[in-house]
Amino acid sequence: MMTTSPAINSVGAVRSTTTDGPAAVDDPGFKRWEGRLFGGLVLAAFLLYGIGSALVDDPLGVGLVAVNSVAVAIVGIIGFRLLRNHSPRVGAGYLVTRLAEAILLVGGVALYTYADRSDADTQGYLLGMLVLGIGSVPFWYVVGRGPWLSTRFALWGVAGYVALAAGALMELTTGREVTYFFAAPGGLFEVAVGLHLLRRGFGTSTHRRSDDPRSPTESPTEKA
Repeated sequence: MMTTSPAINSVGAVRSTTTDGPAAVDDPGFKRWEGRLFGGLVLAAFLLYGIGSALVDDPLGVGLVAVNSVAVAIVGIIGFRLLRNHSPRVGAGYLVTRLAEAILLVGGVALYTYADRSDADTQGYLLGMLVLGIGSVPFWYVVGRGPWLSTRFALWGVAGYVALAAGALMELTTGREVTYFFAAPGGLFEVAVGLHLLRRGFGTSTHRRSDDPRSPTESPTEKA
C-alpha cells in the first residue's frame, strides 16, 4: 500500500513523497504538460536554429531563427515556473538567460542578413552560447537537487553547459573554432533530456534510492 508523507528539501520547499512512487512537486500551479512542452521545445530548437542558420541569407532562415528565439524564451518561462517556489532566484536567472540567448541569436542573424555585418551571426551565436552555458549550470544543479530529475542526469547537464561556456569563451577570445567540439556533451544532454521530458514531464521518473542522503524516505515527524 502506498503511503504519503511531507518532506523538506535542501532549500526549504515542501514536497509530497511516496514510499513506492516518484516524488511530486507540491505546486498545483505547475502542470505536467509544461514539462513535456519544455522537452519538446528544447528538441525543436535544434531544428529551428540549425536549419535557420544554414539559410541565413534567405528570409526563411531568419524566420526560423526568430521562431527558435520564441521557443527558447518559452523554455525560460517554464523553467522559471518550475523553480518559482523552490529557488526563485535561480528560476529568474534561467529566464533571463534564455531571454538573452533568444535576443542574441536572432539579433546576430538579423544584423548579418539586413545590416551586412559579416560576423554578426557568429558573434551572436557565441555570445548566446556563453550566456546559455553560464545561466544553465545553476538551473540544472537545482533541478537535480529537487524531485524533478535524477541527480546523475542533471549533473550531465551541468557538465555539458560548463563545457559549452568554456568553448564559447575560448572561441570569442582566441578566434579558434572550438565551440562545436565543446558543445557536444551539452547537445547530447539536450537531446536526451528533451526526449525524456517530452515523454514524462518533470518529476515523474525519479525514484530516490534508499541510500541517497537526500532521499525523502521519512518525514520530520517520523524522525521525532
